Amino acid sequence: MKQLTVTAFLLFTCAASFAQRDSTKHLKEVQVIAVPTPPVQTLLPSQTLKARDFKRNGAYNVADAIRNFSGVNIKDYGGIGGLKTVSVRSLGANHTGVQFDGVQVTDAQNGQIDLGKINLDNVASITLYNGQAEDLLQPARAFASASMLVIKSLAPQFTPEKNYHLNLGFKTGSFGLIHPSLRYQQKISNKWTLNFSNSWQKAHGRYRYQVDGDGSDTLAIRNNADLDAFQSDAAVYWNGADSNRFQFRINYANSNRGLPGAVVFYNPYSNQHLWNRDLFLQSNYTHQWNNGFRLLLNGKVSNNYVRYLDPDYLNIAGMLEQTFKQTELYESIALSYQASNSLAFSLASDVAYNKLNTNLYNYAYPSRLTFLTTMAAQFKVDKLHIQANLLNTTINEVVEVGSPAPSKSIWSPAISASYEPFEETGLQLRAFYKDIFRNPTFNDLYYTRAGKRDLKPEYTKQYNLGITYSKNYTSPIQFLTLTADAYYNEVNDKIIAIPNKDLFTWTMMNLGNVDIRGLDLSMKTAVSLSNEFTLNLAGNYTYQKAIDVTDPGSTYYLHNIPYTPEHTLAMNLGLSKGPLSLYYNHIYSSSRYYLSENLPAHYVSGFSVSDASLSYQMTAAKLPIHLSLEVNNLFNHNYAFIRSFPMPGRSFRLSFQITI
Repeated sequence: MKQLTVTAFLLFTCAASFAQRDSTKHLKEVQVIAVPTPPVQTLLPSQTLKARDFKRNGAYNVADAIRNFSGVNIKDYGGIGGLKTVSVRSLGANHTGVQFDGVQVTDAQNGQIDLGKINLDNVASITLYNGQAEDLLQPARAFASASMLVIKSLAPQFTPEKNYHLNLGFKTGSFGLIHPSLRYQQKISNKWTLNFSNSWQKAHGRYRYQVDGDGSDTLAIRNNADLDAFQSDAAVYWNGADSNRFQFRINYANSNRGLPGAVVFYNPYSNQHLWNRDLFLQSNYTHQWNNGFRLLLNGKVSNNYVRYLDPDYLNIAGMLEQTFKQTELYESIALSYQASNSLAFSLASDVAYNKLNTNLYNYAYPSRLTFLTTMAAQFKVDKLHIQANLLNTTINEVVEVGSPAPSKSIWSPAISASYEPFEETGLQLRAFYKDIFRNPTFNDLYYTRAGKRDLKPEYTKQYNLGITYSKNYTSPIQFLTLTADAYYNEVNDKIIAIPNKDLFTWTMMNLGNVDIRGLDLSMKTAVSLSNEFTLNLAGNYTYQKAIDVTDPGSTYYLHNIPYTPEHTLAMNLGLSKGPLSLYYNHIYSSSRYYLSENLPAHYVSGFSVSDASLSYQMTAAKLPIHLSLEVNNLFNHNYAFIRSFPMPGRSFRLSFQITI
């Protein structure tokens, strides 16, 4: 109750901290027209997509949007509602934190966030940071992952002539897709605004795919991939003087989807189903003083319900039905101090309480109390920028049945630096080192058919050395940005699952050590072909060599770890003329192996996929209208991210959006 009380205080009474009288002055608007240069994070590697970029990438959800990023490996189990997770630099999905409007999205049960569930209707930008973001004023959790995916929602923006916006959208296309959406923004006063958005997705999910393995052109139909999902989000914003800000959000999502099974020996049958009901409330407040101090408060309450049904499971009951209910209470306070133009410090402290209930027999019913504390400092002088932080994570667990996992307290240091060797050239050098870990999840520790309670955390050391170049030019080249980062990751005590007496009983063990070497390259430019045509070009390339170095005597020593392609290339080409834009997106991923032993029998072919989109901006009755047509898998290639989970062939999507 104490945790709930403090969290409620942060969520609902932060407004008392800023209930002050601020004078407001209206300044005359000045229109500035310039070609924006894509931001380049100079201290730590980062990649960003804005809302305007989603169409050119043929993206429908967050997983689709970030598949073009360098160093990213998407695991997609097929279908419009299939599970989609991301592994950055071969470290696994559990090492990637996901943050939404400053507060982290978590799953204590399995640690992996399904990015396919996050649609783009209310998203303004997506940024992937290797290490962490550069800003010192962050929650301690923002320092606690090997990489961080930061998602920002569309905040209300108004003109003096209009104090509301109503945006209506509709998408339809292959797989029986119906996707209406509504977003309403209202200016309540000079300081208070409201944003409300709803979306509903429904699709039967059936698609044709080519049967792999027999050399024929046999086509089959993917079944049990239906989706019915509703999401509602409401947020209020307060904008005070001197950059003081407050935001409160409530989000509810309800989904019902089929889980398509693996296609094994021409048998695609699956009748498994998954229901999700997720609710969270979160708030954040920032305050800035004239003496160099800044304050950040975050609070969150979340409740996640999952129901899994396998009506064909062979047991006494003739079915398998499992339900899980997660509860999290989270609060954070962070304070930064700008001591001088060259020196700044910050201190952040977070506390999180997680509880998991289920209908499993003889389950542990675990609860976890996590304390995170981060001390950080940065130093800037002339062309040199250095930042360092030290994170402490203390975890205590309690169970109702059996014995809990041991308590732990772990220190995790990180340091990064950038240097500009020449004046006004746009060239900078950067490097970082980060020591981080991922704690075993509740499923790792307590799932009755898989858990092992003395598991150690999975430790990771990251090393990065890079160079960036960014500069504006005059016509015809408008700008050019180039980045190159070489990295080395060392993973110890990697958590792996080993089959036991049957395919449904697994043992979790700390056995794996992995060596990861890689290179990320990226390029963006825009060229004016004439007074009317503009050409946009972007490319990302990744080389990764992730090998198992656990046991020199094993048959898979120095073999590539599963599902890690050595080469990945993503290219995007766009041509625009006034309101009309045409985009072409291409992704190539080299071959990989689906088991630790890199044998021919375990080989998974590489693939290439092309998407195209055409968008048009127009006005009708003085109302802006946006139309777009997208073709995914343009050349109808047969491919799969995961063996036996075929992806759809050519598909279409038509979008309509009007703002009132």
